[in-house]
Amino acid sequence: MGLFRGLPGFYMAKICPITKKTSIVGGGYSNRIRATKFNPTGKVRKQVNLQKKRIFVPELNRTITITVSTQGLRTIAKNGAYKTLKKAGLI
Repeated sequence: MGLFRGLPGFYMAKICPITKKTSIVGGGYSNRIRATKFNPTGKVRKQVNLQKKRIFVPELNRTITITVSTQGLRTIAKNGAYKTLKKAGLI
């Protein structure tokens, strides 16, 4: 069916199937550390804002449950559920 149909016991990646957004590594630097370049702080992984949503697709006359980012929800609202999910390969 799509990207998120996994095998039992395996963890699925935190990635949005629509926008292909994934986590990024950012550094927590304050302006003072940036100015002096001493005592840099550790790296911080910033996760994607994923939401589990049930979306009704009128063309298929059924509801699909997907894990999608908030930006992906805006894309669905703008372009329509069927067209966006078809392009992402979820239906």
